[in-house]
Amino acid sequence: MALNQQTKEQLQKVSTATLCTALFKRGLRNQFIQDVRPLDPRKGNMVGEAFTLRYIPAREDLNPITVFQDRNHPQRKAVEDCPPGAVMVIDSRKDARAASAGSILVSRLMVRGVAGIVTDGGFRDSPEIAALAIPAYHNRPSAPTNLTLHQALDINVPIGCGDVAVFPGDVMVGDGEGVIVIPAHLADEIAKEATEMTAFEDFVTEEVLKGRSILGLYPPTDEQSKIDFEAWRAKTGR
Repeated sequence: MALNQQTKEQLQKVSTATLCTALFKRGLRNQFIQDVRPLDPRKGNMVGEAFTLRYIPAREDLNPITVFQDRNHPQRKAVEDCPPGAVMVIDSRKDARAASAGSILVSRLMVRGVAGIVTDGGFRDSPEIAALAIPAYHNRPSAPTNLTLHQALDINVPIGCGDVAVFPGDVMVGDGEGVIVIPAHLADEIAKEATEMTAFEDFVTEEVLKGRSILGLYPPTDEQSKIDFEAWRAKTGR
């Protein structure tokens, strides 16, 4: 399922926290990738469909530095094949002792129009990656080359990333807190609901900062809270 443009625009304006709640209502409780953080939390939301790369533990006789001379090496091929607008998601088995990628590969993804990159391992050249105009998420910096511990094996297959199942085409959303995985078939309705939730939460925040109690307001169990919210929406155009 191709990501709808309106859905993409909506997801660029909502938080992963709100998306977690919307998914929780549908019984999906394990969609937030664990122990993965943005290199630069000031970047805007990352939104795109998942394009995956799977690593297995490296075996020394299969991973000398010369493997990169092969143009079909899975890591290099994945960087060249990841579609513009997609998010590359790497299964590094939550092992950040060796890098999942470095600044040159991430730069290549950036100039090809890829929407972002996520690994449950680490990046080398992390200060340089943080400065690039592409959202990047990892566990922590890691200088050793990926070949030290990782063997790239499969491209665009179901993977695990930070204890979350990621299927090719799932919708990835990242913000200053982390990354959430939305099943592709739910993306449109989740984006719509999260947009409505965000409007209400913005209203509630304004009221709380004015000194109003959360009781009866959040959730809006008092009828007056609902009336006030509708008046706020009419005034703000939300």
